[in-house]
Amino acid sequence: MTSNAVLDACVLYSSSLRDFLLRLAYDRRFLPFWSEEIQDEWKRNLLQNRPDLGLKKIEHTRREMKKYFPNAFIHGHESTISTLQLPDIKDRHVLAVAVHAKAEYIVTFNLKDFPASALAPYQVEAVLPDDFVVKVIKDDEQPFIDAVAKHRAVLARPPKTVEEYLAALEKQGLPKTVEFLRKHKAEI
Repeated sequence: MTSNAVLDACVLYSSSLRDFLLRLAYDRRFLPFWSEEIQDEWKRNLLQNRPDLGLKKIEHTRREMKKYFPNAFIHGHESTISTLQLPDIKDRHVLAVAVHAKAEYIVTFNLKDFPASALAPYQVEAVLPDDFVVKVIKDDEQPFIDAVAKHRAVLARPPKTVEEYLAALEKQGLPKTVEFLRKHKAEI
């Protein structure tokens, strides 16, 4: 069963983590969702912290996301935002996207901003990226392994050995995912 998940800006910020999660989505391991606000937030923060990347390159990434995931962009959730209660009102738009998309998960590093008690009425769960990927793995291991192998194969600048690839995933905060993948090194 394919899960629906809103990818928070903090998860989309890192190109390595973003690319990994979007490869899983591209291979239909889950359906991703976001809004223009979420897109604007990660782009703004990345440009602020990495001006060397330039707006043109960041906008290219956004256009590619829209091209490959045209149904991921959620609209029409705006009227719901003011009705939601979260510790930080600036995060209500993320929950509104989840409610509107009927997503089961909000994938974020900021769990404190999405307490279970506030999400429960909407049947949404906030999860760390690593915990989300573990859920994806449990849905069906072999297609997950195949998607990871495809992802590693397309990394050509520079290509990565399996160990380099796993180290990069671990650096992105995916230790449980890496633990699973180490058992399948020959397949990736």
